[in-house]
Amino acid sequence: MPRRLIKVTPSRLATWVDCPRRFRMAYLDRPTPPRGGAWAHSTLGAVVHNALRAFFDLPLARRTPEAAAALVGQHWSDEGFAGPAQAAEYRNRAAGWVSDYVAEIDVSIEPVGLERWVSAPVGTIVAEGRVDRIDERDGEVVVIDYKTGRSALTTDDARGSQALALYVLAARRTLRRPCTRVELHHLPTGTVAAWEHTEESLARHRTRAEEAAEEYHLATDTLKAGGDPDVLFPAQVGRQCSWCDFRRSCQEGQAAGPAAEPWAMLVP
Repeated sequence: MPRRLIKVTPSRLATWVDCPRRFRMAYLDRPTPPRGGAWAHSTLGAVVHNALRAFFDLPLARRTPEAAAALVGQHWSDEGFAGPAQAAEYRNRAAGWVSDYVAEIDVSIEPVGLERWVSAPVGTIVAEGRVDRIDERDGEVVVIDYKTGRSALTTDDARGSQALALYVLAARRTLRRPCTRVELHHLPTGTVAAWEHTEESLARHRTRAEEAAEEYHLATDTLKAGGDPDVLFPAQVGRQCSWCDFRRSCQEGQAAGPAAEPWAMLVP
């Protein structure tokens, strides 16, 4: 019988590599264990993404920095912040980031995709996921990922991103156009980290994704056959335990250190 392809997303692969127990709790356990509360940095990132998507949906005449800043306010949420004062500070910061960003780019572009779902069979997997933005330049499509984290990003970050590489592979098939370039747009610093993939670099990312997918697929099948969940999906203890959504259901994670405050990972 032909081998069934394993569907993978960047988030599923990253969760498996980060902590197999968190993978099990997120994707396999039913009912799903209770998650922790909202994280301010996640709220901030979601607001910026939603504002930029809405911005490119506007008619060209309305694509102004002021409109971009206003969209941050329209999509804002206080979830995860320490209180109204901190939320207001970061709402203003985010409005400034987005306003400055659109002031520096060609707002007349019409993206090929905004929050576009792409999917394609590659090797032993089906690579799929949602891309923040896909532009077309000189007959090729470019994969763009918005970032709002604490630090500026580098070419190495763009080159080493498995998520971006899988998006390239999936975008090629979904859009039926050439694609090699990936870009990380870091809004807090206004910088862009870019990389031009080769077939060799994409193959390396694909191989690592296939290996990880095979690992969690085998563990999942063994679990369904009656295997020990703690053996098949061990806790990967580390700093990440401080902000794990499933911390309350993991004794090892609780023992690793104190829980982080919901706003601990905001840009200083």
